[in-house]
Amino acid sequence: MEQPLENITVDPMLAEMGRNLNDAMKILENGQKEVEQDSGQRRLSWRDFPGPLQGEGQDVASILQLVQNLMHDDEDKQGHRRMQYVGEQGHMALLGHSLAAYISVLDRDRLRKLTTRILSDTTLWLCRLFRYENGTAYYHEDDREGLVKVCRLVINAQYEEYSTEGFTVLSSKQPVIYQSAACRPGLGQHLCSQLGLPLSSLCTVPCNTMFGSQHQIDVALLDKLIKDDVDTGKFPLLLIANAGTPGAGHTDKLSRLKELCVQYNIWLHVEGVNLAMLALGHVASPVMAATKSDSMTLTLGPWLGLPAVPAVTLYRHEDPALSLAAGLTSSQPVEKLRSLPLWLSLQYLGHDGIVERIKTATQLSQQLLEHLKTLASIKTSTVVSHSRLPLLAGSSLRDVLGSLILSIVEDELNSPVVVFRFSQDTSAASSGGSVEGYFPGEKEVLDALNRWLGEQLAQLVPSSGVDVVELEEEGTCVRFNPLMTAAVLGTQESDIKALVEKLTDMVPLLSSTLRFRQDFREEVYHHNALTYIEDLSWPGLGVIRYEPRCEQDDDDSKRKQDVEKINEDLLKKLKELDADICFSTGPEFATETNCIYVGLATEDLDVAELLETIAASGRDLEENGKLLENMTEVVRKGILEAELQILKANEEKLMEEGVLRQIPLVGSVLNWFSPSQNSIKGQTFSLVAGSLDTTESTYSMKTQTGATPDTPTSTAKRLPGQKLFRRSAAGSDTSSETSSVGQVEEVPRETTPLPPASEEGVTEPPQEELASSDPSPPEIQRQPDGQESEEVDTMR
Repeated sequence: MEQPLENITVDPMLAEMGRNLNDAMKILENGQKEVEQDSGQRRLSWRDFPGPLQGEGQDVASILQLVQNLMHDDEDKQGHRRMQYVGEQGHMALLGHSLAAYISVLDRDRLRKLTTRILSDTTLWLCRLFRYENGTAYYHEDDREGLVKVCRLVINAQYEEYSTEGFTVLSSKQPVIYQSAACRPGLGQHLCSQLGLPLSSLCTVPCNTMFGSQHQIDVALLDKLIKDDVDTGKFPLLLIANAGTPGAGHTDKLSRLKELCVQYNIWLHVEGVNLAMLALGHVASPVMAATKSDSMTLTLGPWLGLPAVPAVTLYRHEDPALSLAAGLTSSQPVEKLRSLPLWLSLQYLGHDGIVERIKTATQLSQQLLEHLKTLASIKTSTVVSHSRLPLLAGSSLRDVLGSLILSIVEDELNSPVVVFRFSQDTSAASSGGSVEGYFPGEKEVLDALNRWLGEQLAQLVPSSGVDVVELEEEGTCVRFNPLMTAAVLGTQESDIKALVEKLTDMVPLLSSTLRFRQDFREEVYHHNALTYIEDLSWPGLGVIRYEPRCEQDDDDSKRKQDVEKINEDLLKKLKELDADICFSTGPEFATETNCIYVGLATEDLDVAELLETIAASGRDLEENGKLLENMTEVVRKGILEAELQILKANEEKLMEEGVLRQIPLVGSVLNWFSPSQNSIKGQTFSLVAGSLDTTESTYSMKTQTGATPDTPTSTAKRLPGQKLFRRSAAGSDTSSETSSVGQVEEVPRETTPLPPASEEGVTEPPQEELASSDPSPPEIQRQPDGQESEEVDTMR
């Protein structure tokens, strides 16, 4: 295999074809590296848009450059996605397509001889490799096409007049196709549409509900359904079984199903990823039973990392005429060239290379499974739950049935598919959480957390090939299917270690989030301005909305605008905080709007402090917003009212003091001999409330305390480098600086008692001023020195 092509005596055309393919692959792969390095710098040109065919032809380099631009145009937008790993064996598969086009121009006799040899060699190798004796192969691009052709073969074999009468012969005895509920979605519907059968001809058999795997077809129920169909005059035609379900990779009881099919003369078709295990030296008995089936479909492309190779359906049938009528064989030599890429790739890999690739994939799944068993709160598909055992009165019979069920489930341990799920016993005692038992909607919340977990793992470790799968019983799970991804992505043992490391870091976040989620909801109800939004699909603490106070005359549109504006500003303010909590607007297609989605929580989160900070920030934004919104109108009305009060106060002063005291020189002399007794009280104007209030309470408090002390705030002591909303490591019984974050720090107040001020010593002028805007409500006050403030003078 390592011998250079130049040292072998071959057809010059073939040698030139191989060199051109290698050169083209190098250009495209080098172009991919350049795009990755210069990501974001490339701009669109006129060549990126469709246009008319040019009059003059272009050279190969220009055409390949265009292909390269089209291939990697969105590379910067989807950087986490990788192209399929194409090694030397992949080049051989691609070369097969070029050779197929070249061979098709040969003369008819030579073409027939060559295609017969290629087809017979490939069929023989596959039947021996996958232990399928006396089989025939059909090669097809769509992996469902083989099953369609097999169904046509069975219809032609069971209905003798079908070739002449057509679908009219089916009306006497309607054919029935049975499939497991765990089959891939849409398979049965596609089969009926291609065969022209009604959907009533499709019977979906449920999976087991008590014994064995939850993803295996219920054999007893299938037997009952077949008997009912026979009694009603229907014709059982074909059964689709799984050797590795698309979701969890479980294998049906193929031995029992084969016996049932022989009893009722039903064709048994098997498909699934576990069929690749047939190429290994040791094969589990459930998978080995697939070799007795009437047909099975193999997808060698993803198993071996071969691009653009066809799928193969192996089947057994003795009448070649019926196979030809069903389309499983063709008299056209060109049709037989579909197997050429596979013929080249199998020879390049050899028997040992094929077995080694499948064995490597199974070893990767075993390594991951061993690591997952050591992680808390991670449940795998191989964990046997004894609670599923039926409750029996006799302990001995229970033990016997328990052993039988365990032996059935242990057969599933041989599957290379690893399905795991984050799951936590919420009834267990936890530090900081108060969840007891299972709260409503817990399954939906766990599904959301597992969906986030699978998406994050796929993005952080793309070479692992993990994805998210929805299972009927378990819910949302993370799946690792190395037989379908390892050869394609080039997965190595280091990728498994990286996957476990990322998973180890994420499990505590998921555990603490699930633990604090109920506390978060209950704490929200303690704040009148916050509203809890129920969204079980959000993988985080929860969803809240700040509800500002509204006036009675506000309409719905005005209220919606206020809610949208304050929540938008609040979200920006929260994002600026130095905290581990992530705040966002939620998913792209979220049903709720104008909300704040709070992300995952750490183990030392202080939920009370978190929500207190959110509520306080919302109040500040609301007050500032109302202050700015009403400033113009409030100030204008306040100034007019203050002017009226000043005029009224001046008239009262004139009536009390007389005209002589208003003359500057005479008034000073009179005030020196006989000071006036002023009875006019000062007033303050609040810009937020828009009202004038008396200053009696303010001055009375000042006379008692001498000065207004600072109001103690709920400030939390944080250690150096400690972020917001975190509890400190010390226990709650210690009253030191390491106490829990969020506790109120008591500030001692020192008050100096002052003697009560006499009325003679307090002179209040009939003037007012606008107080400067500070965190407290702005006010307009009368100053005791009898002088008007400069701000009022300016406004006047």
